[in-house]
Amino acid sequence: MHDDKRSALALLAVALAFAAGCVTVKPQQRSVLADPIMQFEGDPQASAQLRHAIDNREGSYGGGGVAGGGCGCN
Repeated sequence: MHDDKRSALALLAVALAFAAGCVTVKPQQRSVLADPIMQFEGDPQASAQLRHAIDNREGSYGGGGVAGGGCGCN
C-alpha cells in the first residue's frame, strides 16, 4: 500500500509539472517575447556567418527576424 501512495504522489507531481508549463500568450505580449534581445545567440559573429550561409543556400535575404504576430499582416 505504501508503494501505491508513492506512485500516486509521483504521478501527481509529474502532472503538476506538465500543467505548470502551459501558458497562453496574449497578442499584446507577443511583441515583447519577439524582441531580438530575447533570442539566444552565443557568438554574434558566428550567428552572422550562419545567417549568411543560410541566405546564400536559400537564395533569399531577410526573414530571420519576427515582425508580427503570425497572422501574415506585417
